[in-house]
Amino acid sequence: MGMLCAVSFNRYGRLYYLDPNGFTPAVGDRVLVPTDDGPEVAECVWAPQWVSEETDGFPKVAGLADDRDLRRDELLRKRKAEAKVAAKKLIKAHELPMKVVAVDHVLEQGDSPGGARTTIYFTAPHRVDFRSLVRDLGATLHCRVELRQLSARDSARVQGGIGSCGRDLCCATFLTDFEPVTIRMAKDQDLPLNPLRISGACGRLMCCLKYEHPLYAKFQASAPAVGTRVTTPEGDGRVVGHSVPKDAVVVRLDADGSRCSCSRASVCGPRQAHDAEYNSTDEAPSAQQP
Repeated sequence: MGMLCAVSFNRYGRLYYLDPNGFTPAVGDRVLVPTDDGPEVAECVWAPQWVSEETDGFPKVAGLADDRDLRRDELLRKRKAEAKVAAKKLIKAHELPMKVVAVDHVLEQGDSPGGARTTIYFTAPHRVDFRSLVRDLGATLHCRVELRQLSARDSARVQGGIGSCGRDLCCATFLTDFEPVTIRMAKDQDLPLNPLRISGACGRLMCCLKYEHPLYAKFQASAPAVGTRVTTPEGDGRVVGHSVPKDAVVVRLDADGSRCSCSRASVCGPRQAHDAEYNSTDEAPSAQQP
């Protein structure tokens, strides 16, 4: 058990959880977060709170940001903006099919052997020969330049956005890695196989199809299939649909053709056999009483 706080490097961006390390930042305060390139400024979006999980493995807050750190962060953001504008202009001049997604910049430090470095993330429909572009970018930005091509999902994670649910993209907020998502998951959940309905901002299948799929798989493993004849408390009928959120099946009754919604347990064969056996056992002694 320990204390954790959450910070974000960009507004509405991914949350990172840290051990407050004895500091008590309030929501909106700027704190220093340790990274491979030195401490960076982030905004506290969740004040330190006690949690039941073990917190030994979480990184620790390096301190509260002072005026010097804030000026350095402002300069860093300015360098990123300049690099992004220069990259877009040079890409257009070289007529390359590339789209700049994000820019990362490391300021030159006295104890840093690599000096200033700019990393430009881009998307492209295929592999691109950008050797001449890198040379021109290095001459324009006066620092070492790296270009990295991102996949469609990584691009959506970096850029962020709003999903069809009206909330921020999962990949840009809390997802740490991408789990495989298949069209079978959409079929099992009886979703329309319209690409516009089941695709996310990245153009791939929505990651949230993975969330409820185990519930649907568990339901289908024990529920009678569509077309199966079952006995319900209201009479015999045939299963014509499933309602997984309600844990129920829709049955069309033989008597009058009407439809009723019955719980999965009430039409499950083993459950019916169990109830029949124990109900008869309970009723037998009472029947013998005078």
